[in-house]
Amino acid sequence: MYATATGSIASMFKARNMSNVYRQIGVETGIEGASSHQLVTMLFNGAIDAIAQGKGAMQDRRIEAKCEALTKAVRIVDEGLKAGLDRDRGGELALNLFDLYAYITMRLTQGNLRNDPAALDECTLLLNTIREAWVAIAPASNAPTTPTEIHA
Repeated sequence: MYATATGSIASMFKARNMSNVYRQIGVETGIEGASSHQLVTMLFNGAIDAIAQGKGAMQDRRIEAKCEALTKAVRIVDEGLKAGLDRDRGGELALNLFDLYAYITMRLTQGNLRNDPAALDECTLLLNTIREAWVAIAPASNAPTTPTEIHA
């Protein structure tokens, strides 16, 4: 599976300037000089972190903070990860990821509306699984991006 994925990494994403997308959704640190692969890793990290913040706020009954954090996670998945896919050139992998990101967005919204930590845990598990695969196929010149590099 990874051999196919590595050959199509560049073609999975639209040719537009991806760094503008990352800036628009609030990922502000570490963008300059980062490769496309590192920027996508930062999006995964940001979404996972926002979900954790939302879950913590949910547990503490801080409704406004929960909504802000989970809205941020939805935006990262929808406007960053999903919107960055090129479904025309990315083939079946891009189409499957598009559908999975749509599902994650729906589950995040449901988790927020229903105060359902299990929905948030499901989204975290899915994103972590994809993130781990993404990091595993990183070009040799890229060092893995760690979650601590996100300060949004």
